[in-house]
Amino acid sequence: MAGQTQSEIRALLASVGLSPRHRYGQNFLIDLNLMRKVVEASGLQPADTVLEVGCGTGSLTEMLLAAGAYVVGVEIDHGLQDLLRSRLGENARFSLVAGDVLAGKHQINPDVLAELGRHAPAAPGQYKLVANLPYQVATPLLMELLYVQPRFGRLTCTIQKEVGERLSAAPDTEAYGPISVIAATLADVRLVATFPPTAFWPRPKVESVLVDIKPSSDPPIAAREIPAFVEFVRGSFLHRRKTIKNVLQTLIGRTAASAVLAGADINPQTRPEALGPPAWRNLFERFRAASP
Repeated sequence: MAGQTQSEIRALLASVGLSPRHRYGQNFLIDLNLMRKVVEASGLQPADTVLEVGCGTGSLTEMLLAAGAYVVGVEIDHGLQDLLRSRLGENARFSLVAGDVLAGKHQINPDVLAELGRHAPAAPGQYKLVANLPYQVATPLLMELLYVQPRFGRLTCTIQKEVGERLSAAPDTEAYGPISVIAATLADVRLVATFPPTAFWPRPKVESVLVDIKPSSDPPIAAREIPAFVEFVRGSFLHRRKTIKNVLQTLIGRTAASAVLAGADINPQTRPEALGPPAWRNLFERFRAASP
């Protein structure tokens, strides 16, 4: 059966003198029923090309390959890279990118994109992320995958529960922030299930959630404008205690800010966390038109 139990993962690591490394967020998913739930939630088809980040010992990788998909795996740990090559290197439907999935906070590693490009999905397949994501890369990676080229059809992964709540948060709630606005604008986000710490080894100190994100094939913002929209929203939330009027004044000046808010029918005293995604889209369009 594809997938590895905790004892099997321990044995594999011990055989090559490895142990879980906290610096890489290595919490291996050991509940095989929940692992199957991850694969099922992704709607995986044999024609799909899957990006798996943090392959570890290849437990989830085995399930993805058993489903018939092509898997582009990414692993930063040198010891695990060697283990994956020895176990899966001869599989014609698996390739490994050795390194970090991110080249910077807001940039996917070009080697990852190039490898995905070499293994484009056959029709009617899609590019999909299916992964037990290391906590520290989850937010920046998911934000980039919402609009990266090549386009992803689905992002299905386990992440820290707090991040999942931020992705799906409503306006005027504690969790609502820039990633809430960006995700709601560019995708449909669904929290599928909560995974307890006991589903992982070593056990994390927090709960995880399985999220299923479907990037929109026709987002309400033109593709060429999405990076600017993301930057605008992120920048505005840096001053979330300020009113939206004060935020805009720092960007385009007092007169232009007043005109933009009047045209968008937004109360100047509103704070960023009170604006819903449609209001942010409207505000951005008027902001772009008023920008020098």
